[in-house]
Amino acid sequence: MDKFIITGETRLQGEVNISGAKNAALAIIPAAILAEDVCRIENIPNITDVTAITRILSDLGARIRVVDQSTIEVDPRKIHSHVASYELARHIRASYYLLGALLGRFSHAVVTMPGGCDFGVRPIDQHLKGFAALGAEYSLEGGMVDVHAAELKGDQIYLDVVSVGATVNIMLAAVRAKGVTVIENAAREPHIVDLANFLNTMGADVRGAGTDVIKIYGVERLHGATYSIIPDQIEAGTYMVAAAATAGNVLIKNVIPKHLESISAKLEEMGVEIEEYDDSIRVRRTGPLHKCNIKTMPHPGFPTDMQPQIAVLLSIAQGTSIINEGVWDNRFRYVEELRRMGAQISVDGKIAVVEGVDHLNAAPVKVTDLRAGAAMMIAALCAHGTSQVEDIQYIERGYEDIEGKLRALGAEIRRVSVFDPAPVARVV
Repeated sequence: MDKFIITGETRLQGEVNISGAKNAALAIIPAAILAEDVCRIENIPNITDVTAITRILSDLGARIRVVDQSTIEVDPRKIHSHVASYELARHIRASYYLLGALLGRFSHAVVTMPGGCDFGVRPIDQHLKGFAALGAEYSLEGGMVDVHAAELKGDQIYLDVVSVGATVNIMLAAVRAKGVTVIENAAREPHIVDLANFLNTMGADVRGAGTDVIKIYGVERLHGATYSIIPDQIEAGTYMVAAAATAGNVLIKNVIPKHLESISAKLEEMGVEIEEYDDSIRVRRTGPLHKCNIKTMPHPGFPTDMQPQIAVLLSIAQGTSIINEGVWDNRFRYVEELRRMGAQISVDGKIAVVEGVDHLNAAPVKVTDLRAGAAMMIAALCAHGTSQVEDIQYIERGYEDIEGKLRALGAEIRRVSVFDPAPVARVV
């Protein structure tokens, strides 16, 4: 097990390329199960969650060929099982997308309850409601979800809450169902649109993705396809905040600026300069940071996956800021670690009050979940002194080569083994 050693107070400067979207990849790779031929998926992020989902598909019988670091081919023709390995699937949240994909192909799926980061209850009641509307029955036993149907038929489904996971799963199950499926109050995130585009490239008929009403006209079969995944808006947002926190000047390349509008708007409100180009965005800060209120919401609102990172920025901004977490119940677990670095943050339920301080101080901190891990790294980058960031396996679930990318921007960062008795390790 490794940790990062980060020396702060270095301005980030230069250029960074953004990888493919984690959340899109984790929906699109399972979707390949529905095809009757090989799918070539490009711009795949090289992260541990992608490795995990491809291992699950391989265990089911799919042939996975790694073309290069960012491209894989999935041949689903020899998938022989509708039961996902418990040991392989229990560690990542996105394993529940196998429910919709396997149900769509075999009319039967058995998958563990979702794992991944632990920052609140992750009910799948809306997923199951959607499957039931399509004609499926389900049972929960021993931590496994068993969903089966004699035949899937389209229906009208209203989601009680906006759920990305439920929207994805219903889309996957419905593309080969008979008739028309209508999802109302659907999630509108960019990776929902990306999944719909991938399915349509395979011959599906999905309309309205990106709005709150998605219509899916069932087809008998889906063919293979070649598809390139969109850039990761959360990775881009993380580097935007890192540049702002260090009073840096960074050109963030391979992005879709429109996907970053809610993040850009809040950074500008705080006094950060943002310049947008066709497929890149420049973030520069020369003056002090100003207070700002944040409320996380489903897209196009401010993303919950950026909440811990922006909290770091608010902790060194002038004045008092308020964060209202509108998505998850327990996403402030990282706050105690920030307090160790001198942040003045008080939490009451889903509300955090952030009193800006002059600076953060280095400290040993632990990562509590993926996005909190990115926040800890940003805090260490702008703090006085040298920090240790432990449990970095969470970070590597969703950020490709974050160490190398930050070092290329001038960060003083190195990886060491927790069990290495030497005080200083060789830079890798």
